[in-house]
Amino acid sequence: MQFPESWLRAFCNPPLNTQELASLLTMSGMEVEALSPAAPPFSGIVVAEILEAEQHPNADKLRVCKVNAGGAEPLQIVCGAPNARAGIKVPLATVGAELPPGEDGKPFLIKVGKLRGVESFGMLCSARELKLSDEHGGLLELPLDAPTGQSIREFLNLDDTLFTLKLTPNLGHGLSVLGVAREVSALTGAPLALPAIAPVKPVVDQTVPVRVEAPDLCGRFAGRVVRNVNHKAQTPDWMVQRLARCGQRSVSALVDISNYVMFELGRPSHIFDLDKIDRELIVRWAKAGEQLKLLNGNTVELDEKVGVIADASRVESLAGIMGGDHTAVSDDTRNVYIEAAFWWPEAVMGRGRRYNFSTDAGHRFERGVDPESIAEHIERITQLVLEICGGEAGPLVDQRVNMPAPKPVTLRVARAAKVIGMPVTQEECANVFRRLGLPFAQGEGTLTVTPPSWRFDIGIEEDLIEEVIRVLGYGKLPSTPPLAPVVAKTRSESRRGVHALRHAVAARDYYETINFSFVEERWERELAGEENPIRLLNPITSQLSVMRTSLMGSLLNVLRHNLARKAGRVRVFEIGRVFLRDGSVQTGAASVAGIAQPMRLGGLAFGPADQQQWSQRDRAVDFFDVKGDLEALFAPRQLRFVAAEHPALHPGRSARVELDGQAIGVIGELHPKWRQAYELPQGAGAPVLFELELDAVLARSLPVGQGVPRQQAVLRDIAVIVSDTVTHESLMQTIGTAGDALVRSARLFDIFKPAQPSGELKDGERSMAIRLELLDEETTLTDERIEQAVAAVLSALGEKLGARLRA
Repeated sequence: MQFPESWLRAFCNPPLNTQELASLLTMSGMEVEALSPAAPPFSGIVVAEILEAEQHPNADKLRVCKVNAGGAEPLQIVCGAPNARAGIKVPLATVGAELPPGEDGKPFLIKVGKLRGVESFGMLCSARELKLSDEHGGLLELPLDAPTGQSIREFLNLDDTLFTLKLTPNLGHGLSVLGVAREVSALTGAPLALPAIAPVKPVVDQTVPVRVEAPDLCGRFAGRVVRNVNHKAQTPDWMVQRLARCGQRSVSALVDISNYVMFELGRPSHIFDLDKIDRELIVRWAKAGEQLKLLNGNTVELDEKVGVIADASRVESLAGIMGGDHTAVSDDTRNVYIEAAFWWPEAVMGRGRRYNFSTDAGHRFERGVDPESIAEHIERITQLVLEICGGEAGPLVDQRVNMPAPKPVTLRVARAAKVIGMPVTQEECANVFRRLGLPFAQGEGTLTVTPPSWRFDIGIEEDLIEEVIRVLGYGKLPSTPPLAPVVAKTRSESRRGVHALRHAVAARDYYETINFSFVEERWERELAGEENPIRLLNPITSQLSVMRTSLMGSLLNVLRHNLARKAGRVRVFEIGRVFLRDGSVQTGAASVAGIAQPMRLGGLAFGPADQQQWSQRDRAVDFFDVKGDLEALFAPRQLRFVAAEHPALHPGRSARVELDGQAIGVIGELHPKWRQAYELPQGAGAPVLFELELDAVLARSLPVGQGVPRQQAVLRDIAVIVSDTVTHESLMQTIGTAGDALVRSARLFDIFKPAQPSGELKDGERSMAIRLELLDEETTLTDERIEQAVAAVLSALGEKLGARLRA
């Protein structure tokens, strides 16, 4: 929000200088982001009248002018501007004047000069030469009533300062000069001077029928007809100047009036060409497939989530955002319809960004615009239209359809004192609300405030507490150091910290990456199998439109980013949140109803398994490399990997990760079709991904001490013949459940399968050699007990896996 200081002081003029006023606004929550002069420094430039303008005797493009600058005698000035003529008033830089600094940073000094043999005692200036604008087509023409000889800085009020406020979204009431003036008046006690707005007496009876079909879109709609306006009328210089200092260029008188009232009172409005409206106006939600050509020249496709103003034949305006091109005022406009409405913030929010643009009107409506002052503001617009463009006004037609009902908010004085951190009295709080114009009722230690129509940001008690302290002044807060006992908190050894986990994963040669929680919908559909992800109402880009249910899409995007920059080996991980639909979740301090937000650990490995070195050949990372990383991460806890399918992973090279019988994640190679779809290299091995529940990764087993065995362990090797379908996992599980307490461990150390079936090994069979560790901590093992234990293992393998001892 940018505005000139002079306009603010026209509403409220406290006894503060510019810096003090800026500091006051900043400390009240309306941060002044920048202060800049309305014009660059220059001096010696006055208002002058051209009395004569004769052709230069020695130059076709120069004129010799006689200029009255308020002195005893006219001055002779040689000028090359095409609009230099007798009877106009322009800026004159007299001898000794300094023009604004040029590119070298030095001011330009005016001296007596001679152009083609004719002396010139000064210089007539354009707006560009004074750096007031980029216009350089000729001299800057001033109003004919400008006082001759007066300093141009004084006449144009060029010593003004431009305030730029950086407002948070809850300060919608500060998006106008009046709104800021209200704050200044409340903070300083200076009187507030409101513009005089008298109701306009109708001269014609014509109205436009209006139907509001969507009360959830529009709560109030008002408008009036003004006939026989002069659209070619010139916008007054004072209005052009104020608009320019708000960062708004002048367009035409009617458009400038609408913009002026928006900056002045915070009321966006729209002026239709009355003769282009087909019979009536209808306020409704758009229909799928409808199109609208906007004032900016863009044609947009509409749907049921966008509000519009339509007539009997077509859509004419994007509700609360931008008008349409068809009913825009033009040089042929003679009759207009002035419209102002209250659009529900939720109905406007984010609609402009859907079409990749934003407007001042949409910016205000989505934060909330005063619904009670609509009629008064239309009177103000009408008043300016009649003064500048003339015309005849019709009656004001005002429809209240669905007005917001203010909800009273109660402030407990004792709680306010506790939250603020210093004592405040009920009378101090009441005085703050009086200064802010907030109506209230008092109780025993409480004040119940009914928010006025222009304050959409007051909804809970903390909002009122904030109002109290910011008006009283943050500078009054005592410098009290916090008093609290220092209590050391120790983390349970059964759970490691997230930071320690990051170090552990990084120690396995992975780099951490951090990604957005909102992702492309394509990733969710293809890589997570999620057809109905949680959608964002206002995505920062059209691609990042849904909340992720898996980390895999983000990790693949990181891989593509690195590969595009010629990284040959990529090992990354992320600890992040995913968002799942879950009806059992209730709204809480850190939760949203119906949405579970668990944390997960995800990782990706691609390229060579190890860094390049001379002692071994490069080998692409595979499933078992990453499986080993996970086993090391969980050690001494034992993971179980069960063949499973996942939408993102290769169906024959992926597994479900289980811990203590519970599924905690997945691991596997990326599916070949996604390698092709996401344009990943085909000859460098497949990326291997994993994703695990973070809580399961953080939990760990407490170490349990054991004494050194007093007896010596015995090792026995056995070789069994089993089917090719028997896995290592099933083999170990069977040995573990054989039931003999002497078997302390088992390790597979050899697999043999001949090229051709022969002898004991038939087709579809292989030999697996296992080393058994046997131990009895109390007594020495005998050959008999050893043989019994080995026989028990062989028996279990034979019964459950069909294994037989190899001769």
